[in-house]
Amino acid sequence: MKRPIELRLASLLLCMSVTQVHAEQPRINRGHDPFFQISKAISECPTPLGPFETEKEWLDDSHYRIERGNSCWIEGRCRLSNAYLYDAEIADAVQRRLANLNFATHWREQSTLWLTLQRRFIYVEGCIAPGFDKHTFLTELAKTADVERVIDNTTTDPHASQLPYRTLANPDKPVLNPGN
Repeated sequence: MKRPIELRLASLLLCMSVTQVHAEQPRINRGHDPFFQISKAISECPTPLGPFETEKEWLDDSHYRIERGNSCWIEGRCRLSNAYLYDAEIADAVQRRLANLNFATHWREQSTLWLTLQRRFIYVEGCIAPGFDKHTFLTELAKTADVERVIDNTTTDPHASQLPYRTLANPDKPVLNPGN
């Protein structure tokens, strides 16, 4: 009689441990990449996932991240040994640049945007008004010191069935034509 109870208990514990392994892993900014919201003019714009990822995603991407980070140093295109080391400096410079850009493009009044900085790239994600001069905004943002590329993942329809970026609310939903 004691043996069946032990087997049931062992089965229950095994099921619980398997369930915990497959449970939703927390998404955190494991690379400490700058991620911040810069405007809030368009209501109901879905919040981007940004640099938040599970441990599995982090581990799957780790080799590629190291390779991407070091390649600019190896190629002689960077003064720092890793492209990710620029991101904090660029985040500060972008904040100053954005203050000046608003006079020319009125981006604050016509967008809800977040920026993610990774290895000298700026990912622009969120929603813009239909008449917004996105080209000028992105071109001017790209002139920030040490920025290699600006990637446009914006939409004019916050209620679209697919967006050009992954969202915090539904991170596994496929994206539509991402800029990267």
